[in-house]
Amino acid sequence: MGFTRKMAWRNYLVEGFLILASLLIILPLLIMIFGSFMTSAEVLKFSLRLPDKWMFSNYTTVFREGGLGRAFLNGLLITGVSSILNIFTSSAASFILVRRETKWSGFLYMFFFMGLIAPMSTITTIRVVQWMGFYGSITSVILIYASLNTAFSVFLYSGFIRSIPKALDEVAFLEGANTFDVFFKIVTPLIVPVNATVAIMVFMSVWNDITIPLYFLTDSSDWTMPLSVYNFYGKYSRDWNLIFADLVLTSLPVLILYLFCQKYIVSGLTAGAVKG
Repeated sequence: MGFTRKMAWRNYLVEGFLILASLLIILPLLIMIFGSFMTSAEVLKFSLRLPDKWMFSNYTTVFREGGLGRAFLNGLLITGVSSILNIFTSSAASFILVRRETKWSGFLYMFFFMGLIAPMSTITTIRVVQWMGFYGSITSVILIYASLNTAFSVFLYSGFIRSIPKALDEVAFLEGANTFDVFFKIVTPLIVPVNATVAIMVFMSVWNDITIPLYFLTDSSDWTMPLSVYNFYGKYSRDWNLIFADLVLTSLPVLILYLFCQKYIVSGLTAGAVKG
């Protein structure tokens, strides 16, 4: 009885701590949301309260003057192609690494794994992209994003593919199939849960990022939605109500995607971890 009561108090303390910690995230979000409906003078108070007058026109102003329509299409192109490219290359690489158990495959797996802890060198990457002739283009950003997320994707795919019996490969080879047939016709249909997880994770990380587009996109017409905030944030003037409205619109796609697809994220991560 005493042990049970002790565990109950411990659970209450943990829940209370988590509630307080969540307030550190919720309160700034509420200030941003309410501030996006305020006037430029009222928002300067940065207080958690309802607007005196709800300025819905802030959102139309942001969408019209911030060029969010084009920025949305740019972000959709970059995140979509990056996700597809990452899924294809990472799943194919993981299939070879798992099925061919050699010293080289073990070395390459550790090489990919190092990508989880090794930071990206911006200056070196810029020089490489300039040498390839892609600097300043959307293509360079897509290739960089696909590469940056490869390590995590290979980690997930490898864990899941190890759970697929090799007997399926052997039967296919006996029937005259080659390596490409085994991968596309047998393995690919089985890794759909991980494909969904990787697609969502890559989309969320790419959509929210501002550093790579800022460094590698020289034309502002190619900017993504997170960078559109600079249209209202200058050296001598800062329209915080419009900045908040811009941030709300930018975060909506990721929020909607996460709410509808969180079960795929959990299932894919669990499958890759448990089965690996």
